[in-house]
Amino acid sequence: MHSSNIASKPTSLKLPAALKTQLESDAQTAGLSLHAFMVQTLADSVRRTRLREAFMQDSLTELSDMKTSQSGYELGNVRAYFSDLASHRKGLKPKPGDLAPTRID
Repeated sequence: MHSSNIASKPTSLKLPAALKTQLESDAQTAGLSLHAFMVQTLADSVRRTRLREAFMQDSLTELSDMKTSQSGYELGNVRAYFSDLASHRKGLKPKPGDLAPTRID
């Protein structure tokens, strides 16, 4: 995550002793320095936050589109499709057909 050609700014971070001990242990297990582990962990957290924000925005956009088109996918059909798809990937069932949207009133 961290590269020497990326500008960085020093910061001070005061950690509770128990948290620091856990971080040191996790960093050692990962084969990283404490600093590298914390930078990676923070970068992962920022990435997950951005993905969650994008997911929420995409969800709102899709909901708006669904309301406008008055068609969508019923939850039971979606669950059955993914269950069948999982079985297909395990070689237990044929590949399921495409889901068809239904009218939503």
